[in-house]
Amino acid sequence: MASTIQNFASQYSFYANLIINSTAIFGNILNLLIFTKLKIFRDNRCIFYLTIESISNLINQLFTLIINILPKIYGYDITSYSLTWCRIKNMIYQIANLITLSMVCFAAVDQFFSTNYRLHLRQFCTFKLAQCFVFASIFIWFMHSLLYSFYTAVNPSLGCILSNQIWIAYTTYFFFPVIAGFLPILIASLFSLLAYGNVRRIIRRQISIERRRFDRQITAMILIRVILFVTVTFPYTCYKIYSNNISSKNVGELRAAIEHLIQVFIYSFCNLNYAVNFYLFFISSSRYRRQVKYILKKKYWRQIINWCCHNKNQIQPENTLVSDENIVDE
Repeated sequence: MASTIQNFASQYSFYANLIINSTAIFGNILNLLIFTKLKIFRDNRCIFYLTIESISNLINQLFTLIINILPKIYGYDITSYSLTWCRIKNMIYQIANLITLSMVCFAAVDQFFSTNYRLHLRQFCTFKLAQCFVFASIFIWFMHSLLYSFYTAVNPSLGCILSNQIWIAYTTYFFFPVIAGFLPILIASLFSLLAYGNVRRIIRRQISIERRRFDRQITAMILIRVILFVTVTFPYTCYKIYSNNISSKNVGELRAAIEHLIQVFIYSFCNLNYAVNFYLFFISSSRYRRQVKYILKKKYWRQIINWCCHNKNQIQPENTLVSDENIVDE
């Protein structure tokens, strides 16, 4: 029975992660295209945070895809036998996860300030400050993950694990429950709700209709991103706290197999945090759908057709495309 559960967990983990990784790579690439090609997005700080998050998610999912495929090639998990791969795996995962977490929080906080009715609060956050936050967070999480990787080791029976008791205590009682758990959940939830409240009162401010629509769109995107973040992070954090405080000694094979299956389900569910941003934005916002259509059809599709056809003698109609700023306000 235990071996059957373990085999099912292994098969589920591989195919579920393969599907999630593939959709994540496609979705994050599309997000990057939309965010970087539309001028109205390029100048927005929240979109800047979401762009950095998409890059982080893309790196995370590409690396996860490689890690999932390697066991099928070599017949075993190389990260459970090679110390170098073990450390690289932990370092890349942790950097990407912490950057994603930070960008969600930064975006929620920034949107609260950007939509506040007080002028001095709206002027507090600048694009230069956003860049400083991004570079500082990347540096801090890189150094943190580098130190973390130095204390990982390969155990013959347990695979790639932490070997330093101080770091084990730190990750058990502070890192997972606070830094990578309830603190970002609290920050992102609080400021996204406050930003949503600001947008509902935005009618009182003397700004253009186009600006109001754009603020509503960005706030809705941040809010739905935070809802996803909280939904998948909360059970993962609870499980990490549970697993870190439960001894693996005196655990029967059947219970170990069941807990491994639960772990696989939770990890694949948490992996959605890095995969479905584009699809949530696309489904929930008609404005975003028009922006995606504009970029893919009006820009890239025409370039592909022109590149394939090379028909220079064909008479082309005059380009009467409207600007990026107006395309979404139909």
